[in-house]
Amino acid sequence: MPERFLDGFNLHALLEVTPHSAWDWFTGQPLDIVITVVAAVILRWLALRSIGRVVATTLARSDARRTGESSRAGRVLAQATGSAHERHRQRTLTMGSLLRSMVTFVVVMVTVLTILTTVGINLGPVLATAGVGGVALGFGAQSLVKDFLSGIFMILEDQYGVGDVVDTGEAIGTVEEVSLRVTRLRDGQGVVWYIRNGEIIRIGNKSQGWSTAMVDIPVAYSENLDKVIPLIRTVVHELDQSPDWTDKLLEEPQVVGVESMTGSVVTIRVIAKTAPEQQYGVSREIRERVKAAFDENGVKAPVMTPFGPAAGAR
Repeated sequence: MPERFLDGFNLHALLEVTPHSAWDWFTGQPLDIVITVVAAVILRWLALRSIGRVVATTLARSDARRTGESSRAGRVLAQATGSAHERHRQRTLTMGSLLRSMVTFVVVMVTVLTILTTVGINLGPVLATAGVGGVALGFGAQSLVKDFLSGIFMILEDQYGVGDVVDTGEAIGTVEEVSLRVTRLRDGQGVVWYIRNGEIIRIGNKSQGWSTAMVDIPVAYSENLDKVIPLIRTVVHELDQSPDWTDKLLEEPQVVGVESMTGSVVTIRVIAKTAPEQQYGVSREIRERVKAAFDENGVKAPVMTPFGPAAGAR
């Protein structure tokens, strides 16, 4: 019994192991595997370091561009779109994290396949099985893949972000969350919408860049426009100089002139370029100030009757 045990254990082969034979064995497949793993670790480290440097450089340039604005419009946008700057920062970090994950996956996959080849495993059947499984998965989850690819491009192109008011075609509301698969937004009635990124055909972003306030001011046809238009220009100039509104207006509002004449009504249009989502407040303020100026200077609004033009209109 002991002899049979020793024969099965191959004690004679173990006794013949010498440092030289062990080194010869190690310089074969084990050394190739170690070199492959070390090379993979170094390659991954270099790739992640490069991605980190690119992300840091992008963030630094964004900060420098934001703090280096010299024009009024640039300063107002930099101040008003602080959330947009933070969104750009988060988007950059997200893309950096995505690239790191992709690099890690590719390096690990190539390393595993190389090791399997080194130890003599035939990769043909393995790759064939993986190819068939990939095709089946692609057919079964093509909508999911479409959603993820659309989400990646949306984040990469910065089509919209958290806090933006957007029109997706299906719903209009404020974006609350953007992920690789779905976008969540809340409309004016408080309803939360979950929209798959792959189903979004078009996007109307009402919060990106700047907005326009368009104000139509009606006056009576009998009023002297040489008096009314300069009065409105004075009002919008005072609004532009007001400290409470300099951070909302990108430039002084423009009185473009008469927009239309209908019956006893002459409509004068004012256009103001504002910071994102500030057009509504600016429009209300212009109307309030113009109304107060009209009352002070005796400018009359058109008198409307339910049966036609005002009495005495020609």
